[in-house]
Amino acid sequence: MSGDRVTPPANTKMLIGVLAFITALGPLAMQIILPVLPVMQDAFMVSAGTVQYVLSLALFTIAFATLVYGPASDRYGRRPVLLVGLVIFLLGSVVSAVAPTIEVLIVGRVTQAVGGAAGMVVSRAIIRDLYDRDTAARLMAYMITALVVAPMVSPLIGGLLNDAFGWRAIFIFSGVIGVIVLAVALPRVPESLQPGTSAQTFRGMLSGFGVLLRVPAFLGYAGQAGFGMGMFMAFLGAAPFVTINVLERPPTEFGLFFILISAGFMAGTFLTARLGQRIGLDRMMRIGSGLAVAFGVVMLAFVLAGIWSPWTIFLPGMGMAFANGLSMPNAQAGAVSISPRFAGTASGLLAFLQMLMGAGFAQLAGMVQDDTPLPMTVIMLAASVLAFLCAMFLTRVGGDKI
Repeated sequence: MSGDRVTPPANTKMLIGVLAFITALGPLAMQIILPVLPVMQDAFMVSAGTVQYVLSLALFTIAFATLVYGPASDRYGRRPVLLVGLVIFLLGSVVSAVAPTIEVLIVGRVTQAVGGAAGMVVSRAIIRDLYDRDTAARLMAYMITALVVAPMVSPLIGGLLNDAFGWRAIFIFSGVIGVIVLAVALPRVPESLQPGTSAQTFRGMLSGFGVLLRVPAFLGYAGQAGFGMGMFMAFLGAAPFVTINVLERPPTEFGLFFILISAGFMAGTFLTARLGQRIGLDRMMRIGSGLAVAFGVVMLAFVLAGIWSPWTIFLPGMGMAFANGLSMPNAQAGAVSISPRFAGTASGLLAFLQMLMGAGFAQLAGMVQDDTPLPMTVIMLAASVLAFLCAMFLTRVGGDKI
């Protein structure tokens, strides 16, 4: 024990690697089914609206599950809650793989989502328990990479598995990955919750949500992270339509161009990991937020000028992803640093708000398509402006703590 913080393990790189894989489980499982939704529709002979529940109910579940894991980890400890989540994820993967009906598949997917949410919440709380505020921001850059890159690559994996073995292989693959992660986590993930901080009642922990929502600094950090996720999810939801239907490019070309988005975000998080401590959490977040707005304006200018091509969409999008990689890890670290006592609760509430806002922007981007790239561009720019305003709001309220 060092002061009021549990001593970090000797091998930080190993721990962060394990936590990154755990964090990626939920997003990977949620998005890996996208290419096979029509296949499952045919297999179960149901409507498109019915098979869509396989995705939408899982996303809805994962958002609300994050609200439970944060307070639970504050009371019962990080390690047991995380391991229980991994077991639930495995159970959901098995149910989904053997589902005889669409209803059972939906139940399996919801169960999988409940388990996958654990890593998204508890991993961040573990980092905040073990490391100081600026170091946590640097390490969370790697975590956010896993959280955002997993949905980018998982549809490609899902399509390849379906082509080779059929759609059920996707859930077998998810289960195998879950088993590997659990086997690695058991000996390597420590209990990081400070002794004595878990004595409050569960009802008292839930009241932490109300406490956090009354702290202006938490709202600023959460708003920046949430609108940043909304900017990304709007692109994720609309870019396939724009590329394939509007620009009339093949799906494989869309997949190749999407690598630019992954590369941009990873470059941003890498730079945050290297320079974040030197520049400072809040300043790094403001720089990233401002750059996202600038690249959004560039994309809008191309669209309004009628210069439509994958390059004029994906290169500014790459810039926005890079900017998000600079700002999002710092916003998350700031949010969970508001109170060490409520670190798990803050992580759960933050994850919930990010998922909810991201899903809202993705749904909006999908609903307002008009056979041009304009709606997607406007929505992305609006989200980036709102994220920037939240970052600037923090310069007025400061980094309040409770």
